[in-house]
Amino acid sequence: MEVLHILVLAASFICLLLLGVPVSFSIGLATVSTLLLGIKMGPALTTVAQRMATGLDSFALLAIPFFILSGQLMNRGGIARRLIEFAKVFVGMLPGGLAFVHTMAAMLFGSISGSAVATSAAIGGFMIPMMKKEGYDVNYSAAVNISSATTGLIIPPSNILIVYSLASGGVSIGALFLAGYLPGLLIGVSLMVVSGVIAYRRNYPTFDRVKFKEGLLKFFDALPSLFMIVLVIGGIVGGYFTATEASAIAVLYAFILSVLVYKEIKWKELPQILLNSSMTTAVVLLLVAASMAMSWAISYENIPQGISSALISLSDSPIVVLLVINLFLLIMGTFMDITPAVLIFTPIFLPVAIKLGVDPVHFGIILVLNLCIGLCTPPVGSVLFVGCGIAGTSISKVLKPLLPLYLAMIIALLLVTFLPQISLFLPRLFGF
Repeated sequence: MEVLHILVLAASFICLLLLGVPVSFSIGLATVSTLLLGIKMGPALTTVAQRMATGLDSFALLAIPFFILSGQLMNRGGIARRLIEFAKVFVGMLPGGLAFVHTMAAMLFGSISGSAVATSAAIGGFMIPMMKKEGYDVNYSAAVNISSATTGLIIPPSNILIVYSLASGGVSIGALFLAGYLPGLLIGVSLMVVSGVIAYRRNYPTFDRVKFKEGLLKFFDALPSLFMIVLVIGGIVGGYFTATEASAIAVLYAFILSVLVYKEIKWKELPQILLNSSMTTAVVLLLVAASMAMSWAISYENIPQGISSALISLSDSPIVVLLVINLFLLIMGTFMDITPAVLIFTPIFLPVAIKLGVDPVHFGIILVLNLCIGLCTPPVGSVLFVGCGIAGTSISKVLKPLLPLYLAMIIALLLVTFLPQISLFLPRLFGF
């Protein structure tokens, strides 16, 4: 019966997606279809509605709309330009300096905004025209933008790590935030190395070395923006406030910085920013509600236990099983958005990982890293589409320069998977 439930769930979900049904509705309808195998229509619909409502009844989820709003404020508040100037000071003089600046600025801005799409739009909007002007190939520039935009989903504060905490049943958000730093930096450095090699071979230009006084001025100009990371993470790690409280503080700080200090956002623009944040929040929380209902249905039908037994019977080697999980997630990441994927696959694969002795915090980073790569891949990679749109090029032309960057990300993923110290060093250092 478990096999039949899995087939109905998967087949109905995939068919609905292929028919163009929105993801959240596809998840809900697939859940109802699966429950109909065991219970009648009325109770099935009632159960799904109840699970959607209770799935949103979580204090931790309040952090998501606040971080979305703070990201919107930072996105419109002139932060991107200041972070790009700051990045020039450190890496602009290296071979292919603009590619290095692009990646570093995306890491910084992504960690502040918490959105890969916003990072691709904000940083790419500045950097791609600049790279074109300096003679960089537009498809290479787009590839750098697309791949580097995902690093901010790993480097905290990160909405998707909050979603994983919810789906996992309460893994510490503070521990997950700390665990994301080194893997996020590893991905960024890996992309910089590959970008630098390509730029060196093509003899792309660099920036002149910035004088100390000018560099100091750019650092102090960007310092208030960078302090957002210190404020949020420092407060959580120090025990001064929870992740949810930190998200509200982030909104207040972003408002003060963007409206009162930098004065890049006018008072009359705030209603539109609030509306945009509300719309984004509604989409995300509908996905969360539908995915929580599907997660409950998966657990109710004992599907995780069946998959767990199948994977363990395949091999008792953690290396083999983790490779299989990674391959599956990489494939599914090309078809699914990251939020529903985390909510659906966490209850399926986390029990397997725990049986193999994998720390839940470490597994969360593995899961998110896999799905971040999916954001850069066709057919439904959201960052891929945004990056190509900003550069004015097509997906087919960008795929070739993206291939070595994909390889760099996959190598970094394997290092994070099989060297758990990369993820767990900072959480253990701070007592999580």
